[in-house]
Amino acid sequence: MHVFNTNDLTGRSAPGGWAGLFASQIEAMDFRPVKPDAFMAQLAGSDLGPLHIARLICGRATVERGATQIAHKGVSTYLLMLQVRGEAEVSHYGNTPTLAEGDFVLCDSGAPLKIRFSGDVETLILKVAASTLRDYLPSPEGFCGRALRAGEGLTAAAAAMALNLFGRLEAGLSLHYQDRVARQLLDIVATAYALAFDTSNARSSVVSGRCAAVKLYIEQHLRDPELTPCGVAAGTKLSTRYLRMIFASENETVSAYILRRRLEQCARQIADPAWRGHSMTEIAFGWGFNSAPHFTRTFRDRFGLPPREYRRLKLEEEGGAFGARRRRAA
Repeated sequence: MHVFNTNDLTGRSAPGGWAGLFASQIEAMDFRPVKPDAFMAQLAGSDLGPLHIARLICGRATVERGATQIAHKGVSTYLLMLQVRGEAEVSHYGNTPTLAEGDFVLCDSGAPLKIRFSGDVETLILKVAASTLRDYLPSPEGFCGRALRAGEGLTAAAAAMALNLFGRLEAGLSLHYQDRVARQLLDIVATAYALAFDTSNARSSVVSGRCAAVKLYIEQHLRDPELTPCGVAAGTKLSTRYLRMIFASENETVSAYILRRRLEQCARQIADPAWRGHSMTEIAFGWGFNSAPHFTRTFRDRFGLPPREYRRLKLEEEGGAFGARRRRAA
């Protein structure tokens, strides 16, 4: 098993150096720790049959995979993440679940991904080729960004098996059994997803898969101010009528979905201390808005506050929470 850590990376070079190590083992991602000078992380991983399994231990940070990293993508892969310790907010495929201990989330490495670790965390990551995962989950895109909760169905059993296998790899698991146990793990994870989502979803897997593909297209083009329902239909090779039918079961129109996702992304950046020096107009226009008054009005309608007031309150909350954590650690 290979083990990497930030012990040999000093000062503000640590996040960049760590990003390179992480990319060599998992996928290319940008690490933005709250305190770059004190950034600490560890990644221990090994191949397990058709899987690569790794344990990430990391401090408070934001991790993001965007267009730049995706553009250099090779083989299509998925990342199945199990939150072992701490909490993580994941933004992916238009979903933004907060993961608690024992929760899973499935992520497509070909789609934008943002993870916000609110404190010290431990996460188990299973990397699997798309072609392999589809043998177990025929339409994996339908599950991306949706939290598989610890208390549902076979989730706890899947988590226990994943953790047990990682522990056995650390101790030394015979190569003779690795492929077999890896496929057993994929099978139980797929069953856990089926129990949690398929039985409660009246839509066919075909419709679910197409809806997920449409949302992925929207996420990839969300910054384009020319993005419209007609453009989405053309880009996904669907008729506008079929597109409306897909979103009718979501209780949201395509236009409403695009607006909501833009507002959510703007709100996330407005509340991020790293974007403190950027104006509201800059952030809004960066996410496809082309009218400052329209942005301000729709933002207030959704969040109940104008953007500037929202930023002030969120940064105050962030500062207060950070101070409380420092006092507890002292």
